Amino acid sequence: MQVVHSKAEVLAWLQSVRAGNGTLGLVPTMGALHAGHMSLVAASVAENTHTVMSLFVNPAQFGPEEDLDNYPSDLEGDCRKAEAAGVDLVYAGTVDELYPTGYATYVIQEQLTDGLCGTDRPIHFRGMLTIVLKLFNIVRPDIAYFGQKDAQQAAVVTRMARDLDIGVTICVLPIVREPDGLAMSSRNAYLSPAERAAAAVLYQALQEAEAAVAGGMRSAGEITRRVRGRIESEPLAEVDYVELVDCDEISPLAELTGRGLLAVAARFGKARLIDNIVLRTP
Repeated sequence: MQVVHSKAEVLAWLQSVRAGNGTLGLVPTMGALHAGHMSLVAASVAENTHTVMSLFVNPAQFGPEEDLDNYPSDLEGDCRKAEAAGVDLVYAGTVDELYPTGYATYVIQEQLTDGLCGTDRPIHFRGMLTIVLKLFNIVRPDIAYFGQKDAQQAAVVTRMARDLDIGVTICVLPIVREPDGLAMSSRNAYLSPAERAAAAVLYQALQEAEAAVAGGMRSAGEITRRVRGRIESEPLAEVDYVELVDCDEISPLAELTGRGLLAVAARFGKARLIDNIVLRTP
């Protein structure tokens, strides 16, 4: 496995591996790798001739009061995990090269980014889409892998790829969870032991909503009130949002007909955690 830090090194590597037939998979990450990331790597390694992983904490998707300076980072450990999993190239780009002095071009998507995390993090998706498009242009993958935990991100990237005729297949894989149901996240490292135990309430609330739908509940208002109430019953939880939206358009639903994305965000101490589940009517 090679580890490179510049676009020129990525291009040189691509020229060496693109001579023959085959496909290239990309797993974009901000590092601090966990089992969720590694599930994406496993899929890419199984489905492609070569796999590239990016490790880059993207400053453009962090707001001024967010955790950019404290975001967990372990480049050496991440590279060991990537190599053991079969990654062929790690691209650990630098801020100076990806956002040089005078950088002024960003990707803005309408509608899909208005709600959910877009409400409290107004510049997040602009920065995320910009770096993802840059990675697509630099690495030129056939398939890119994202996790369902960041369901709005996956929908936004999928729409960008379609709208801009990028020619990259977007593969979204299921959430990987801890034994108690907590979704794997790099930000879980922020949790104290008490907060970590409390955070399990997110998936418990989502499961209760799934059971309510199986029992006949269809009103989005009733579903979200039940979930919010369950999360707020945990004293250490501070709810940011609980919403039922269309899985593709990320637009609010009044009633569940067919399927819908039930998404939640809550703070436990300094950790802001998100989770979701796709609800389906029987």
